[in-house]
Amino acid sequence: MKNKILIGLLLTTCVSFSQTNITWNDLAKVTFEEKFLPAYDEAFLVPTFSNTLKALEGKYVTIKGYFLNIAPEEKIYILSKGPMSSCFFCGVGGPETAVELEFDNTQNFKTDNIVLVTGKLKLNAVDVDHFNYILTDCTLKLTQ
Repeated sequence: MKNKILIGLLLTTCVSFSQTNITWNDLAKVTFEEKFLPAYDEAFLVPTFSNTLKALEGKYVTIKGYFLNIAPEEKIYILSKGPMSSCFFCGVGGPETAVELEFDNTQNFKTDNIVLVTGKLKLNAVDVDHFNYILTDCTLKLTQ
């Protein structure tokens, strides 16, 4: 009996710490409204996240995309739905097609490597100095 209880607790613990696989279609479940911010003297797109996305906030998720090694010396990394030549910065797609990545260490992956990234999802609707989607405590692996 004690063994069954111990096994049950162990399985429950493992399941509660697992990650959810998401896709770029999941991240597209957002709407944007243009809002003028006096501090920047400019208008920005402010997101309203779907309930599906709100339910994922603070949870570990895994998503596949193109690794963009923007400024490794400053630990600035992005995951993009498309390669660098057709990413959000180049005008192809919206802010929902890119995710800011936060790692503890410098990463040695190259731009446009296709990777699987796992991290804790943070939804950002207020800080225009960061992306709308941020993954913290990231780990990644090359898929190519």
